[in-house]
Amino acid sequence: MNNTRIIAPSFLASDFLRLNEEVAMVNDSAAEWLHLDIMDGRFVPNISFGIPVVEHIRKATKKVCDVHLMIVEPERYVEAFRMAGADRISLHIEASPNLHRSIQLIHSLGMQAGVAVNPHTPVDSLQDIIADTDYVNLMGVNPGFGGQSLIPHTLTKIRRLRKMIDGQGLQTLIQIDGGVTEENAKEIFEAGANVLVAGSSVFKAKDPKKAIEDLLKV
Repeated sequence: MNNTRIIAPSFLASDFLRLNEEVAMVNDSAAEWLHLDIMDGRFVPNISFGIPVVEHIRKATKKVCDVHLMIVEPERYVEAFRMAGADRISLHIEASPNLHRSIQLIHSLGMQAGVAVNPHTPVDSLQDIIADTDYVNLMGVNPGFGGQSLIPHTLTKIRRLRKMIDGQGLQTLIQIDGGVTEENAKEIFEAGANVLVAGSSVFKAKDPKKAIEDLLKV
């Protein structure tokens, strides 16, 4: 079992009027990744930000930029986000009819490749692609909006996915995106997750850096 533990603050919950300060805070924290949610208003019912914002964040940090593409036809934009500074890209299995080809493209551009999975999609659908991925982004909420509560069944999906990964002797990371709080982080880690994407629980905290440390210490 891969015992890696990483916190990835989700900038969807950050203050965009103070974006440089928010990046500086994460730079000075125990978080290893910056999670950047890209929404197109089509795959999900919301629009977030795009390539220019990723470019500016990249200039302000040396930490991992983890780009989550919640968009239709994500393969069309992989190279553009690489040019913008992405280190890792996850794209949705539900939006990628040629998923293996898209993962190969991400790898060919020198990035780590992740597959994102909506709450209704069974982890069994990853059986034939898991060995080609570096991480799986399990959605703990329905994608599109921050501040939602974790869907309880997510814990069962983490355990099933952990069994699949360990059964194949892989080092694939399990990322949980949505609904992560200090109250449930311990249970999520213990179920087998490695990377917690935390938005409101970090950026809305009185002391965001302490909130990140507390998530790691659970």
